[in-house]
Formats: sequence, structure tokens, C-alpha cells
Amino acid sequence: MNSMTDQGVAAAAADASRYGLHELERLFRDAPAAVAWLGGPRHQFLFANEAYLRLVGERELVGRTVGEALPEMLDQGFVRILDTVYASGKAFVGNEVAVQLRPAGSTLLQQRIVDFVFQPVRDDADRITGIFIQATDATQRVTAQEALRESEAKFRAITNSIDQMIWATRADGFHDYYNDRWYEYTGVPYASTDGQAWSGVFHPEDQKRAWAVWRHSLATGEPYHIEYRLRHRSGAYRWVLGRAQPLRDASGAIVRWFGTCTDIQDIVDAREVLSRSREELERQVQLRTEQLLHAEEQLRQAHKMEAIGQLTGGIAHDFNNMLQGIVGALDVIRKLEATGRTANIPRFVDMAMNSAQRAAAMTHRLLAFARQQPLAPQPVDLNALVQSLRELVRRTCGESITLETELAPGIWPTRCDPNQLESAILNLAINARDAMPEGGKLTLRTANETLPRTQVGPNDVLEAGDFVRLAVGDTGTGMPPDVIERAFDPFFTTKPIGQGTGLGLSMVYGFARQSGGFARIASRLGEGTAVSILLPRYEGGADDGPLVQPAPLELARSRGETIVVVEDDEVVRTLAVETLAGLGYAVHAAATGAEGAQLLNELGAVDLLLTDIGLPGGVSGKQLADAARATRPDLKVILITGYAQEATDVDLAAQKLELLRKPVLIDVLLRKVQEVLKRGGAAT
Repeated sequence: MNSMTDQGVAAAAADASRYGLHELERLFRDAPAAVAWLGGPRHQFLFANEAYLRLVGERELVGRTVGEALPEMLDQGFVRILDTVYASGKAFVGNEVAVQLRPAGSTLLQQRIVDFVFQPVRDDADRITGIFIQATDATQRVTAQEALRESEAKFRAITNSIDQMIWATRADGFHDYYNDRWYEYTGVPYASTDGQAWSGVFHPEDQKRAWAVWRHSLATGEPYHIEYRLRHRSGAYRWVLGRAQPLRDASGAIVRWFGTCTDIQDIVDAREVLSRSREELERQVQLRTEQLLHAEEQLRQAHKMEAIGQLTGGIAHDFNNMLQGIVGALDVIRKLEATGRTANIPRFVDMAMNSAQRAAAMTHRLLAFARQQPLAPQPVDLNALVQSLRELVRRTCGESITLETELAPGIWPTRCDPNQLESAILNLAINARDAMPEGGKLTLRTANETLPRTQVGPNDVLEAGDFVRLAVGDTGTGMPPDVIERAFDPFFTTKPIGQGTGLGLSMVYGFARQSGGFARIASRLGEGTAVSILLPRYEGGADDGPLVQPAPLELARSRGETIVVVEDDEVVRTLAVETLAGLGYAVHAAATGAEGAQLLNELGAVDLLLTDIGLPGGVSGKQLADAARATRPDLKVILITGYAQEATDVDLAAQKLELLRKPVLIDVLLRKVQEVLKRGGAAT
């Protein structure tokens, strides 16, 4: 070396002598691997970095021997290994060695897997002065490797335990795994179909199509789904269904594909058989369907005829009784008049009227059940209505029955015909009374109730909403389930012949449904019955107050007002004309809507139109009234009906149209005429 080089080496050596030990100590202290330095034959700790302290459990090491600082090492033979290294001067390497260590703050040993090197340390005279230890905690690595091996073993066990052929590929589509079923099915040697060689076992006609579908899935990430023919170990080609799904990482990138092949040859054969017989099957199905529909229609017709028979039988039975009262009374009146014994005639007139009124009441019940009765709906306070009926219900039920009311505060208003509701309550009270022959308790309850969409009949659905409920409950005999199911049927009754028509509950149900609600029964034998009427909540304006019935008017002579009467029934028309003319009214009559319209056009001033709703000739009474009002806006109108479908479709009160229900007493008709005419001057 030249002098300049010698000087540089000397300077570097001086720097190493001055700074080397300090730098070396800092390097070892900050090293990620566990590092320690043992001195002397007793293996006393001279140095241990932070990683080593973490490995052995954060103990005091420096100045103590291995046996003192780590006593658990004595039983595991590590001190003997250190003795051998110190004595022989040969390094010792241990890979994945199980070591029992005591973690910091614990008295229990914990197994760790460690890679370590025991390296002898020599002085300048080549004498061994200590041992340098370097250790790496391999627990996580070994555990992960073991878990991976176990997972792979489970995967192979699972894939080999099922009948399907299972395969997997890399993200690029390179096939690198098949389960045992694949090799058993195809008969090819193991690993012979890795990579792209798998297509060699496809039917030549299917290879191009299968490759196109597979490349599309690889390019788009869409699932692989295809049917193709695969060569069986027998040499024959069989149809299989191929499926595959991509496996993606957290970022969504495809990392592998997993697929299956399923033999579907039997299904394909069945398809061919089905295809050949489809026409025959369709013909048989169509024939069988027609037979079933015909049988169903016959059964429906039989049920309909049975229901009609029950209905007509009940009507005939009750109407015969009522007609007997009317015909018998009229026959007696005629004989009394012929013999001059007129003193007894009023009694038989009353009998005939009573039978006629019973017939009218039954007609109203039938219309209520059919939901066709004419109603006069108005806002109703249910609690107030019940309170107003307390005394009447009490008298109806008698002294042996205790009447109680449970009226919920803040009850919602409803909108219905209050007269029909009162009639329904009285009907239910009478039924409850009859169910308690020995006395008991009758309770009238009101409540607010919110209901979901409810099926109330085979083809009848009640939409969800708010309802007010009126329940009439008793402590009587109760009903069995089969009676509850038929309780709302018309003419069904459990009472003896002559003690009930069987129309009371059917009328209640029909009224409730026509009013937008429904009725239901809860009953148990020996525990009583509760029949509830649920009516929709009314949220009309504040100005829609209950209608007030005017005070009765005294019948008086007319002031010459002009009235047009339109009625197709000659008897009814004659009675109306004669009685109105008898009071001094100028009455003009017509039998059809067309005749009534012509009559209105010919007349000048008309004060009142009195018309039946149901008229022959294509023009109803309601249409006639609307046409007349077009030219006479102030024309007063009274509609009469017994079957008022049109009357239920419009708000008659809003149009200032009055409504009378047939049969109507002549006295009631005359009072209604005078009441309407009294409200204002003559119309023009």
C-alpha cells in the first residue's frame, strides 16, 4: 500500500475502536430479531435486546445466569445445549423448536415455536468467552402453515366426498385442481388435464362453444354455465352441466375460479321423452281441466240452488203467514161490510196493517242483507246514540237482565244511517235477551280500533283503516262453532218455528257492510256471546253536523201547488194521486220516466216532483230528477224506492233530494210532501 492508503486504514481503525462498540450495541438493541449475549461457562446474561425480552416474558436478565433468569429452560435441555456449544466451540441451529416460556405476569407456561442460533463468541486469543443468541418467534408462521395444511386437507376431503366433479383454476383460467370424481368419471391419468388439456375430453362438436363461453366468463367475471358432452371412462360421451363461480379478494379482483361438472344424461333423456309426449300431456291436461271446471260449475250451481231454495223457502214461509193475516183480515172486512156489521171493521183493518208492516220490515231486512237498502247516512256520535237508546233497550230486555254500558272516551265519529244502526242495536239486544231466559247481564261497549287489511268473506276484503266498534255482549247460552259460521246467513235461526225469522243478524251484517264496515261474532258455549259492529271512522268537515228531523206537520189543505207524480205501479200511482188531490193539490201523473219528462216540459210552473227511482223505459227517477233540475234548479224532489241501488251511489242529502222507502204509509207520504213544500216558495 502507499502511504495515503495506510493512513486511511489507520484512521478507519481508530474510528472503529472509538465508536464500534457503541454502534454495535445500538444495532443489536434495535434489531427486530431477538438477540442476547451470554458470558462465561455459567451463561450469564451480558446483553438482551427488547425483542428478546418480549420473547421470554419481560424479565430481569442482565447479570443473571440462564438457570436463574429462565428456570423453565433447565427442564427443557437448553442449558445442556449451551454447555455443549461453549465446550465445543461449534454453533447450534434449531428450526421450529417448541419452547415452553412463561409470559410476563403469568405463572403458566405457554408454548412458542422458535427458530434460533447459539453462536460461540471468541476473544483475540481465539478463546471462547461466551455465546451469542439470535432467535425468531415462528409461532404464527408455523400455526398458519398448519392451518393451511389442515384447510387443504379439509378441502380435498370435502370435494372428494360428493358425487359432482369439482375443479379449480387460477385467475387466468389455468386448471390446477380436479377432485377424485373427475378422474374416476373420465378415466384419464392424474394431472393429465391440467392447464388447457381439459378440453380434450369434450365432444369435438362442443369444444369451440365451451371455449367461447369460458373465455367470456374469464373476461367479464360472469358465472360460467354450460351444458356439453364429456367423454366417460366407458368411451361414450355423456351430457354434463358445467358451472363455475369466481372467488374475489377484498378489492374485488378475481383470484380463483371454482367449478363443478354434473352428469345430466338422465335429465337430457327425460327431456326428449317429455318433448315427444308434450302434445299428448297438454291434451290430457286440457281435458282434465275442462272436466274439473265442469264439476266445479256443477257443484257451485248445486250450492247456489241450495242457497236459493233455503232463501225462497224462508221467504215463502214468512210471507205466507203475513199474507194470511192481510188476506184473511180483508176477507172478513168484506163480509162484515156486506152484512152491515161495520163496527168490527177497524179491528180487522189494524190486523191487516200489522201484517203488512211485518212484511215491509222483512223486506228491509232482506235488502239490508243484500246491501241494497236505501240509506240516509249522516255523521253519528256512537256514544251519544247508545246513551239515547239505554232506556229503550232496558225496557225491551226486561227486569231480569242488567244493562251496563262501557263507552270509551274520545270515540271517533262515524257516518251511517242512524235509524238503521238503532234498529241493528235493538235486534242484537233482543237476540241477547232471548239467549238469557233466566236473566243475566247485557253490555253495550264502544271502542276505537285500527285494523289491517282483512278478509271478511271468500270474495270480500275490508281495506285497512280506522273503525269504531260497537259490541253487544251477553252472559247467555253462547254458540257452538258451527252455529257461529252460519249465524249471518239469511233465515238461519236456532229458535223454534214461529219465534224468529232468521233475518236479524243477516240484516245487521248487511247494514254494516253497506256502510263500509263489517260485523263479527265471538262466542263460547255457556259463556255468552258478543256481536260487534265495526263502522269506518268519519273525518268529514266540521260543518257536517247530524241531520235534525223536523217536527211533525199537521196535515192541511194545499194552497194549490202543482205536483207531478211518476210511478209505474198503477195501484201506488192511483193512491198517491187520489190522496194528494183530496188535499187540494193540482196533481199530474205519468207511468214512465219518458212520460214524466214530457209532462214536465208541457207544464208551466211545477212545485214538486214525486217519483219512483226504478222506472221502466230506460229513464230512472233519479235521471228524471237530474234532467228536470237542469231547467228548474229550485225544483223540489222526493224519491221513492224499495230497491235503491242508485240511492246508495250518490249523496242525496248533498243534492237536496228527499228519500222515502217503500212501503210507505199514505200519512207519512202526505207529511213529507207538506214538509218539503213548506221549506220555500213555489218553483218555476
